[in-house]
Amino acid sequence: MSDGSESNPLGHVLTKPPRRAFHECDRMHPMTSTPRLDRLTRKPDRGTSNRARLDALLDDQLVATVSSVVDGQPWMVPLLYARDGDRVLIHGSTGAGLLRHFAEGAPACLGVFALDGLVVAESTFESSANYRSAVLRGTFEILTGRAAHDALNILSDKILPGRTSEVRSSTAKEVAATVALALPIEEGSWLYKERTGLPGEPAEEVAPTTWMGVVPFRTVRGPAEPAPWTGPEAPVPDSVRRVIERG
Repeated sequence: MSDGSESNPLGHVLTKPPRRAFHECDRMHPMTSTPRLDRLTRKPDRGTSNRARLDALLDDQLVATVSSVVDGQPWMVPLLYARDGDRVLIHGSTGAGLLRHFAEGAPACLGVFALDGLVVAESTFESSANYRSAVLRGTFEILTGRAAHDALNILSDKILPGRTSEVRSSTAKEVAATVALALPIEEGSWLYKERTGLPGEPAEEVAPTTWMGVVPFRTVRGPAEPAPWTGPEAPVPDSVRRVIERG
C-alpha cells in the first residue's frame, strides 16, 4: 500500500502535492491555434533580435518572474537570477513548488522588465512609459553535483561581485538543500521590446498650459547598513562597495 510519497528528480522523497505531476500533454501543441510566441504582434518596431540588447538588460537587472501552468492554473514567482553566457541561472529551496515543477520538465517562461521613465502626453490615452523588457521561454535544466555548486557561486558573484571569495564556501548540506536551474538562451526562444524617447507630437492643437515630456526613472543604491551583530571592526567589503558604486 502506498505511503503517499514519491521520489522527484532532486533525489528527495516528497509528500505528494495536491496536483498531478507535469505531463507531456501540458506542453502547447504546435498545431493549435495559439498565436506564435516568437514574434511581436503589437508595435513590432519596438522589438529587436539584437542579442547584445537582451544581454545588456539581463545583466542590468536582478529580479525576474518565472511562470508556468499547473493543472490549467497559472503560477508565477519573482526571484533573483543571473545570466551566465548563454543561460539564465535561478535557484531556490528544493521544497519550492514551482521549481520542482520545472525540475520535472515543465515548460517555463522568464520575464525581466526595467521601467526607465513615464511618458507624459497631451492625454492619458496617449501617455506611455519608457522601458526595456524581455521574455524567455524554454525548459530549465536541473544542475547537480559540481555543476550546481559552481552555478550557485556564479549566481552569488553576479549579484554581489566577489562575495564568494569573502565568505566561507557553501557546505554540502546547503547545496543539497538548494535546487539550481539553468534556462538556455536559444535563438527563437526570446523576445525583446523597448520604448525610448519623448511622447509623440500631438495630432491636434492642445492648450498651451498642457505640459508634455518624460519623467526619467533610475535605481539608486543607498549607503550600506550593517547588521547590529556585525563586528565593530568589520569593514564594508569590496563586494558591497561594488554594488553601491554600480548605482
